Amino acid sequence: MELPFAELYKIKMVETIKQSTREQREQWLAEAYNNVFNLRSEYVFIDLLTDSGTGAMSDKQWSEMMVGDESYAGASSYIKMKETIKTLFGFNDFLPTHQGRAAENVLFSVLVKEGDIIPGNSHFDTTKGHIEFRKAQAVDCTIDEAFDTTVYHPFKGNLDLNKLTKVFEENPLEKIPMVIVTVTNNTSGGQPVSMQNLKEVSALTHQFGAKVVMDSARFAENAYFIKKREEGYADKTIKEIVKEMYSYTDAMTMSSKKDAIVNMGGFIGFSDRALYEKASVYNIMFEGFVTYGGMSGRDMNALCQGLDEATEFDYLDTRIRQVEYLADKLLAHGVPILQPTGGHAIFIDATSFFPEIPKEEFIAQRLVVELYLEAGLRTVEIGTILADRDPETRENRYPKLELVRLAIPRRVYTNSHMDYIAAAVCNVFDRRKEITRGMKILKEAPIMRHFTVELARL
Repeated sequence: MELPFAELYKIKMVETIKQSTREQREQWLAEAYNNVFNLRSEYVFIDLLTDSGTGAMSDKQWSEMMVGDESYAGASSYIKMKETIKTLFGFNDFLPTHQGRAAENVLFSVLVKEGDIIPGNSHFDTTKGHIEFRKAQAVDCTIDEAFDTTVYHPFKGNLDLNKLTKVFEENPLEKIPMVIVTVTNNTSGGQPVSMQNLKEVSALTHQFGAKVVMDSARFAENAYFIKKREEGYADKTIKEIVKEMYSYTDAMTMSSKKDAIVNMGGFIGFSDRALYEKASVYNIMFEGFVTYGGMSGRDMNALCQGLDEATEFDYLDTRIRQVEYLADKLLAHGVPILQPTGGHAIFIDATSFFPEIPKEEFIAQRLVVELYLEAGLRTVEIGTILADRDPETRENRYPKLELVRLAIPRRVYTNSHMDYIAAAVCNVFDRRKEITRGMKILKEAPIMRHFTVELARL
């Protein structure tokens, strides 16, 4: 008998979770105005809202926390982090921040001004929010294949070079300070960017005098897909692939809550000393002194250890194969999901799931609600609510993909939990024809509304 795949870790500590009744979930969801962000965590059985800050740290990470140096300036934990970033990414300078959106805030305070145009591959919500808050414009240059959930393309996160060239040629170059490359591309389904595309985007961007900035939350998963899918990289280590990826960039923002497997933390990496010095001013104002930013020494230590673990193939293979395990179960039942499977999540095609619900009624959010009511699953809408309103017309923006993301935390749930998730999704899918109406908004914030929006079921 062939030996089956088994997780390459064992469990040292457990946390109790509790199931609930449908009646309880109906009440709790009503009190939360049908926004699962408003639910108390104990009201959730399996939490797939995000993989950000929800991973389980290793024994070595916890050990590193015990020897963190909390000195205000010049701490050994800062030195360790500086050396780790230099070794892994090749950047001489970095600034610690408390998380990824803080890194964006600091860096964009230097690079983005009113009227600017920032091309990229399906900017994530906080990235777009920071751009539009500064009265600049985010332009999506993702390849067209990314918006067909059924077509197979190994690197659906790639930027379309023709679209990017058009942006440069049709706008004043001084209005385009940077191109943002998100790895993996969360908004379009956790899809990777190829090394070849990184090279070509870098060459094109530098030709027009702009900078390449890598949004790096899931950089290690992106490197895994390069190793598995791109010719010439099968024999390279993940760390070697990462080093090459960042040789094509000028700066990086990092939410360490994903691929560094910590609960809080982030940083900005710089290849340009002058840019680092300009950003340092904002880091001191917004985050803290340059040697701690928004982080404690113990968190820096855990982050360094997490970066090392996350760039080992065995860890990544275990993590991504669990996501594929869930995907296979859903596909076998006919559930429409984005293919190929991304690195950190399953993305359900809500439009195909509920074809009778009109787009104006927030299709994906209705599926989020149904999954919670069915089984206590907390998922998240990656669709019209997240796309927000046009800053000029204030009309809803309808994205090409209306998705529900099932983000799998790192080293947290077993495959028995994946079986439970699959059963819950399939149950809702089996009764999908009974659900023909969506949601309406009762109250929303003027920007990044999805976090606090209040809704009613129609």
